[in-house]
Amino acid sequence: QVQLVESGGGLVQAGGSLRLSCAASGTIFSLNYMGWYRQAPGKQRELVGTIINGGSTNYADSVKGRFTISRGNAKNTVYLQMNSLEPEDTAVYYCYANLREVLLGTWNDYWGQGTQVTVSS
Repeated sequence: QVQLVESGGGLVQAGGSLRLSCAASGTIFSLNYMGWYRQAPGKQRELVGTIINGGSTNYADSVKGRFTISRGNAKNTVYLQMNSLEPEDTAVYYCYANLREVLLGTWNDYWGQGTQVTVSS
């Protein structure tokens, strides 16, 4: 089995910063890319950004220039540095990874349990 565990969410004032972390563990054979989605109340889940093995990143237009995704030295970790936070960034943030498990021949997406980020005005 594979687990993704997020941490770092919380309450912050507008203009502030937070850093989310996510660690993938378990029977991982190879990891392709990792990233973050978010879901605000009453809205659909949206992609925040992705980082692939080579280090290339892409971001939603709404967070470009404010959020940064990076991988840890342990390649099964991913971070989301969020600066200049706005009330519109309030959401549950989900880590995800596209990876291949040991003994499985397919690449699949795995998700964390989510961490709440609340930005007050």
